[in-house]
Amino acid sequence: MKTTDEVDNISISGPNRLAKTRHGTLLYNPLDRYVGRSLKLYGEYSLEEAALFKNLLKPGAIALDIGAHIGPHTLALADTVGPEGAVLAFEPQRVLFQMLCANLALNNRTNVYPYHAAVGAREDTIVVPQLDYTIENNFAGIALGAYRQGEKVRLLAIDGLDLQRCDFMKVDVEGMELEALKGACETIDRFRPALYVENDREEKSAALIAFIRSLDYDLYWHRPPLFNPHNYAGNPNNVFTGIVSINMLCFHSSLQAAVSGLEQVT
Repeated sequence: MKTTDEVDNISISGPNRLAKTRHGTLLYNPLDRYVGRSLKLYGEYSLEEAALFKNLLKPGAIALDIGAHIGPHTLALADTVGPEGAVLAFEPQRVLFQMLCANLALNNRTNVYPYHAAVGAREDTIVVPQLDYTIENNFAGIALGAYRQGEKVRLLAIDGLDLQRCDFMKVDVEGMELEALKGACETIDRFRPALYVENDREEKSAALIAFIRSLDYDLYWHRPPLFNPHNYAGNPNNVFTGIVSINMLCFHSSLQAAVSGLEQVT
């Protein structure tokens, strides 16, 4: 039964639920500790990130969502670039990829091209663990690269896609951000897209910052909170007190981008 602190949910098979959210009609797993729980309680996920994307992109742009999960940000990007633009969305977990595709179909986002793949520095395969999606977990926080047992999934390098245009890259791949960017050097050098890169792993932060700087980019911290007091569900209860995402917004220095309200990475 729906409580006053949840959005309207329709039970599907297993743990999955279907709900109307700020991002559209979404299939999600409420046992997902952050993305799913946020959708369940607030009917949205990390709205400040979606608002930032809207300010960065124009209709007709080409955007990459590297680490798309089930697609709340993919849908936001698709709305922003419009039918003249396109979003390439990459998700290596097969179950999450299936839900991503369901959400694209439910919301008729025909300008999104989903890839069941991880993104790294070279073309290869990578092992994705077989998780139990009926038990609570942070499914968006699975770091790949060290598993020996699981499902082999294609590992792509962005440069191998031979893109004809790229305006924006969102890179949220749980510690593989540096590898993903190394595999996109030619694309970045050619098109100089805006980069939005997760940087929440202290042991990998310095190398990631140094590499993006070596591409002649200026970097700015963006730390959006998970809780939005004006959320879609009108739920005033903050279960994510003090929790923020730690990302960097990066622009090529030649653009001389005017960035206000964000702290430069020093």
